[in-house]
Amino acid sequence: MTEHFKSFLVATALSTVVAIGASAQEPVRGGTLVTAMGTTPRHLNPAVQSGIVTGAPGAQLFAAPLRYDEDWTPQPYLAESWEWSEDGMTMTLKLVEDARFHDGVPITSEDVAFSVETIKENHPFKTMFSPVTSVDTPDPHTAVLNLSQPHPALLLAMSSQLMPIIPKHIYGDGQDPKSHPRNSVDVVGSGPFKLVEFAPDQHVILERNDDFFMDGRPYLDRIVFRIIKDASSRAIGIENGELDLLTFENTVRNIARMQKNGDLTVTDEGYAAIGALNWLAFNTGSDGPLADKRVRQAIAYAIDKNFILKAIMQDLSQDAKTGIHPGSPLYESEVNGYDLDLDKANALLDEAGYETGANGTRFSLTIDYGNPTTKPQAEFTKAALSKVGIDVTVNSYVDFPTWAQKISNHNFDMTWDTVFNWGDPVIGVHRTYASDNIKPGVIWSNTQQYSNPRIDELMAQAGVEIDADKRRALYVEFQEILAEDLPVYWTNTVPYHTIYSNKVGNPPLGIWGSSTPYDRVYLKP
Repeated sequence: MTEHFKSFLVATALSTVVAIGASAQEPVRGGTLVTAMGTTPRHLNPAVQSGIVTGAPGAQLFAAPLRYDEDWTPQPYLAESWEWSEDGMTMTLKLVEDARFHDGVPITSEDVAFSVETIKENHPFKTMFSPVTSVDTPDPHTAVLNLSQPHPALLLAMSSQLMPIIPKHIYGDGQDPKSHPRNSVDVVGSGPFKLVEFAPDQHVILERNDDFFMDGRPYLDRIVFRIIKDASSRAIGIENGELDLLTFENTVRNIARMQKNGDLTVTDEGYAAIGALNWLAFNTGSDGPLADKRVRQAIAYAIDKNFILKAIMQDLSQDAKTGIHPGSPLYESEVNGYDLDLDKANALLDEAGYETGANGTRFSLTIDYGNPTTKPQAEFTKAALSKVGIDVTVNSYVDFPTWAQKISNHNFDMTWDTVFNWGDPVIGVHRTYASDNIKPGVIWSNTQQYSNPRIDELMAQAGVEIDADKRRALYVEFQEILAEDLPVYWTNTVPYHTIYSNKVGNPPLGIWGSSTPYDRVYLKP
């Protein structure tokens, strides 16, 4: 064990003690927490399904090797310790020895190996575990992940949202893990809660796992996830006391109203790893004006980001200047954010050879939007660009599948979109800018058709760099180049907020939001 790793373990242990002490306002055992989800999960197994509505109940049902606190520090969970080899080519996990699945079967390193293989083969985020070539299981409580290259993103990938440990004795029966019946009925995990009932479009009900491997937890008797698709109904529910907790709320008028309620706490903490951003994407591979970065820069200068932040987002969102979320330690704020400047916009358009015609128009573009919440931005963009001679037609939103099919096949000029970081850039950021990820028909790939060899080099280098300072330097250059090339104009974080009754203790405010185990959450008397 290296001295650096020994020091890290000591610091981790101390931070855990401090965190427990700081939150130990004598948590009370018992009670039912009633919360809500905005849509029905496809199922409850995050090993083979991405998304926050699977992640929230999934994090309660399945334990993961690691958990994360509010400052991006990994904490022990199903793995009591973890250690990199000196060359960064292996990761050794030591599992807690008394952990059992909900059916009483002990958790072993074989389950870890099986889970990694299942995730590799079935989860949509292939970059999370693609460098893992095999998992050795020298004893029941030791799993050694062997890598083809150093993979610093691995630690974040071992979070509940991304790496639930699933039971081999259940899922190793030869059935397709994506459609396995135990994903939704009689789910067996090892998390702090067990499944009682999953009724699509109604609720997910969980109860305390009395055999949870962390002594004294969880505190709650039950969690009820009510499925309430209407944002106003969710707001009314928590205001009148029918709900105790809301997460991933982003309807700004409701958030602003709830901020005035003295019985509620409203916060944007807890979403840094999810890393959701709003941006205007350009089809840089088109034959038209958007192939020229000067035109893309002009469009950015013509859009008043301050209006978006203050009027549309009502000061409930953060400025975002790059594709890395501002809450990430890798974010670089010292890049050009394209503050409103119509003179610069017009000059760039003139320089690019697009002169104003007799009718006051330089050229025409279309704009789509992938989510109804970005309709105001699309309409504002049309008005903003008319001031510099660009005629914009806003295409009406039909439904998500129609939009996704159109954008993924590069049949667009511009589109407003909402995209997640998913913790590490290797997992959720690289996909947008990698030239080898221009994949027709695949949404949230490099649908901009952007290609820059230096960007590809930087992503390849940062993806294997285990020195934190050197890695950040690579991502600084990465963000500086992208801010110049502007395949995407990033404007703001999605205004996700957590709203909870003041009777809720230890709400889920870590970097993964509600995709965090609720074993420490309790209800005050």
